[in-house]
Amino acid sequence: MLTAPLVMLLRPRRLAWAATTAASLCAFAIALSLTAAVLAGGRPHYEMGSWAAPYGIELVVDPFNALILLLVTGASSVALLAGARSIDSQIEDERQPLFYAAWLLALSGLAGIAVTGDAFNVFVFMEISSLASYVLVAGGPDRRALPAVFKYLVMGTIGATFYLIGIGLIYMMTGTLNLADMAERVGQVSDLRPVLVAAGFVTTGLALKAAVFPLHLWLPNAYTYAPHMVTAFLAACATKVSLYVLIRFDFMVFQPNLAEHGLQFALFLMPLALLALLVSSGVALFERNLKRLLAWSSVAQIGYMTLGVSLLTATGVTAGILHMFNHALAKGALFLAVAALAAGCGGVRLEQIRGAGRRMPWTMGAFVLAGLSLVGVPGTAGFVSKWYLLSAAIATEGHGAALAAVIVVTSLMALAYIWRVIEAAYFEEPAATGTTESKTGEAPVMLVAAAWLAALANIFFGLSPDVPLALAGQGADILLGYSP
Repeated sequence: MLTAPLVMLLRPRRLAWAATTAASLCAFAIALSLTAAVLAGGRPHYEMGSWAAPYGIELVVDPFNALILLLVTGASSVALLAGARSIDSQIEDERQPLFYAAWLLALSGLAGIAVTGDAFNVFVFMEISSLASYVLVAGGPDRRALPAVFKYLVMGTIGATFYLIGIGLIYMMTGTLNLADMAERVGQVSDLRPVLVAAGFVTTGLALKAAVFPLHLWLPNAYTYAPHMVTAFLAACATKVSLYVLIRFDFMVFQPNLAEHGLQFALFLMPLALLALLVSSGVALFERNLKRLLAWSSVAQIGYMTLGVSLLTATGVTAGILHMFNHALAKGALFLAVAALAAGCGGVRLEQIRGAGRRMPWTMGAFVLAGLSLVGVPGTAGFVSKWYLLSAAIATEGHGAALAAVIVVTSLMALAYIWRVIEAAYFEEPAATGTTESKTGEAPVMLVAAAWLAALANIFFGLSPDVPLALAGQGADILLGYSP
């Protein structure tokens, strides 16, 4: 956050990029050190201005938000390292310092949401990240980004307002904004009707920010028309941060204190998760724009996360949290590969990437590996979280077989839409005229290298998932065992 105003003053543009990348890499290094402390059994915390909680704002890192912090800082760092030339081609030189300042503010806001222990401070960081994200999405040369970002702005503002109304109702009843203190005081409230209303506002507002089906309508166009590196950054982490707040708030504050709220939470989320899986995967099957296809795929993947959490079991919640991490790896790598295809083929439609497998073998190799992880092929990170989710679904009494069938069917649908891209790239001939002949080489080296780094991370964490699995499992135990 402190680097953002400094970046605005830097000329030429390479200095702005270097300062932004350095700040992001420092944040990632700090996230790694905090995660190591958490894995060692610690609980890093910091009291802002030396004001002790619950009166002051406390920053806290535990296994759940350590995983989210790694996602946010890691996605930002990889996208910045990869995307200098991509950003040069899409953002005017004189606007780049402003663009990078907005990037740092978005990063600050998302990281702040992950670590703060204060409910109102979540709203403050949410607004910082949202306003900066609107600037980033609208910053490219495609004018279609403007109506897309306007819809994103309106729906994001409604979501944030709903969350703020819910927080106000809880503050009215408890007199505190600290999440841990709020969880304790809600149980002492005699009239729970305002708290029930608050639960509705908070859940709906955060579900809108997280693009939970059917509150996802802002997402496909925002991801499609944003600059390529912005899409790679936000697709990997932005919705996961809002979903993190939704899960944290519900399991900490509402479920331990409101009778039958866990059942209501499951009955609310599970049908929406199943609809997200089936409908969004179906739409992705017919998309010809790669970014739009992967955007609809993201809506479906959020369905896997919410389905796992809605099972309210240790295995299910672990699967939901773990899939946040694994989907970020897969989708980040896919969008980096798409950015490379855009540079090498002149566009991201299926007809424009025909023959790209022969002309851009390294780029398509990274795309294939990341696509296999998105599908959930054994040996990839996506398989691990889907296996846990399938195990949790089968163990569910009554409708376990139906849930498992939906998971398997939608994974096959993911295979089908990833195969459409592979078929166009490897088995179809390029068009005789148009941009596909004018561009014949690989994308910039840094972009291809970053795509491969992310793709290989999917293989590494598929074969050695110990660290994310430990963080997800400990996070699930904390959420399910939380007692004010």
